[in-house]
Parts: sequence; C-alpha cells; structure tokens
Amino acid sequence: MPARTARRRIRGVSLVEMLMVVALFAVASLLAAAAMGGGYRGMQLRSSAKEVASQLRYTRAQALATGQPQRFVIDPQAHRWEAPNGKSGTIPSAIGIHFTGAREAQPSEGQGAVLFFADGAATGGRVQLSIERAAWNIDVAWLTGEVRLRRAEVER
Repeated sequence: MPARTARRRIRGVSLVEMLMVVALFAVASLLAAAAMGGGYRGMQLRSSAKEVASQLRYTRAQALATGQPQRFVIDPQAHRWEAPNGKSGTIPSAIGIHFTGAREAQPSEGQGAVLFFADGAATGGRVQLSIERAAWNIDVAWLTGEVRLRRAEVER
C-alpha cells in the first residue's frame, strides 16, 4: 500500500504548485498590460479624459431634460472642472490641459466653457488632455452637441 501512495503523489500536481503558476501568469499579465497601455500615467490620462467626456455628456443631458441652457466650465490653470447641479472635480496636475472654444461662453479669463442649449446643440469646443506625447481629445460638436473622445497627438 505505501508504494501505491507514492505513485499517486508523483502523478499529480499539488495545490501549492498550481497556485504558484496562476500567480506567475497574473504577474506576467499585469506587466504586459502596463507596458502596452502606457503604465500608470497612461491609465490616469485615459481615466481623466473619460471623466471629462462623461461630465460633458451629463451637462448636455441636463440641458435637454430641463429645457434650460447648461454650462460645463474647465479651468486649465487650477486643473478643475464644473458641471451643473454642483458637480465638480479635479484633473491630476501631471496632465496638461488645453481648451479651444467659443470666447463668448467663457465665464472669466483663463477658463473655458461649453454651453449646451435646450435642443442639445452647443457652443462647441475641444478639451485636450495630455502627458508627454500622449493625448486625448474630447470634442463637442456645435450643431448637435455630440461629445466624442479620441486619441490624438499633442497640440503645441
């Protein structure tokens, strides 16, 4: 009987060995994802761009729902944004912010704004967030108010 038990151990894989292999695959996958996605700073840039795009869409939805014009304001120097209903947030200081839009919609010097109207149209504009050579453009179409997010090259 002891000889049979020894043969069983040789044939199988222990739970500890299996967990080590799974852990090794997980670490390798994380390293590969970080290398392909630009690492932490790339994730931070992408996340900030998605947040700004989401808040622009929220502002447009509020204009449509209330029937009143709504304004999204971004302050590139302070790295802050404001949306309707007291929503606001910050953008990490490592991220560069460049706003292009209608001067008439600006609440004050140095700030940018996109005004959405009750029919969904907007004053239009572009917010570009960048780190080094990587950038994301958040474009707002003036006629439809549609918000688009896409990768871009850094504008200088």
